[in-house]
Amino acid sequence: MGVNMSKVLGLIFANMHDTTVGELTKKRTMGSVLFGGRYRLIDFPLSNMVNSGIPEVGVITKSNYQSLLDHLGSAREWDLARKKGGLYILPPFGSGESTLYRGRLEALYGAINFIKHSLAEYVVLSDCNIVTNMDFKPIVEQHVKSGADVTVVTHTGNYTSDETNGSTVLNADEDGVVKSVLIKPDISGKCTLGLDVFVMKKDFLINMIQDLSSRGYVSFAKDVLQAKCGELKIMTYEYTKYFSRVINMLSYFKANQELLDTENARQVFLPKRPIYTKVSDNAPAKYDLDSNVKNSLIADGCIIEGEVENSILFRGVKVGKGTKVKNSILMQGTVVGRDAQINYLITDKNVKISDNHILSSEPSYPMYVGKGASV
Repeated sequence: MGVNMSKVLGLIFANMHDTTVGELTKKRTMGSVLFGGRYRLIDFPLSNMVNSGIPEVGVITKSNYQSLLDHLGSAREWDLARKKGGLYILPPFGSGESTLYRGRLEALYGAINFIKHSLAEYVVLSDCNIVTNMDFKPIVEQHVKSGADVTVVTHTGNYTSDETNGSTVLNADEDGVVKSVLIKPDISGKCTLGLDVFVMKKDFLINMIQDLSSRGYVSFAKDVLQAKCGELKIMTYEYTKYFSRVINMLSYFKANQELLDTENARQVFLPKRPIYTKVSDNAPAKYDLDSNVKNSLIADGCIIEGEVENSILFRGVKVGKGTKVKNSILMQGTVVGRDAQINYLITDKNVKISDNHILSSEPSYPMYVGKGASV
């Protein structure tokens, strides 16, 4: 018998990885970072929860969450504008504490009253830095069947030290039972990496939060996964479908570029499990007779008069005549003048690039231009 997903609560951490892409999160949360031409990073875990049948979702915030509020609005686009359940924004200081949370465990303590009042039996926790189309139902079903205290979604593969340093690496036996946990190890090669998606029973989560918080613990990875590895039954759920992780500016650039691969895009944007986002009623993209676009994602409202190749253009981007844009990400409202040349560039919102300018960088270190800047 399958799990009743209406008895599952979703919790999304909007700020958990802000420092990894500091340029993009100066004035916004990780969850509201623009991605893929028309989306925000929070759209992926939020849509995954809705498509999995989870009726109640809390978004735990910390700071700089005005753009996140603007994006989520009434949550109508995700079908979460409901009288029962729906979407809840959980700002800091929810527990009455006067300081911002320092770790995932402390963030959960700030939302403990919300968790207690939920009628759910199980809780799914997710961050915003994984771009994928994930069905949570089989993960919850495995958690219930295995009798685990904590189920961690993982992926086993070959990783560089840059990818493991800043992540959680788990060592599990053939049955998926975690035997040891490494936090931010400087290792490379084949290993099992945690994707920061967890499943727990609600009562277990509440008791754990109250117990550990009273002892001054703040980190879920260190004080739960690592410290209680032998005491608790921690299981892995091996995730084998396509995903990308945003852990720094380069990985953000690569994750966007990977969507230009048709097969990757098909695995993320499934017809029966769409990724929802805020609707913006812009006019269709306009292409000049002399324009030339190759292997690119062009959002609505764009005006293309020059050449665009291997690039992602968000809503309202304008590319002037004679301009060549290659291997770049131009966010909403960016305007590029005439006869400019752009290569390996990331522009934030409302950037203006003057006529005849050349901005070029390297694939290993794409150049970034901040929000509202003029070049």
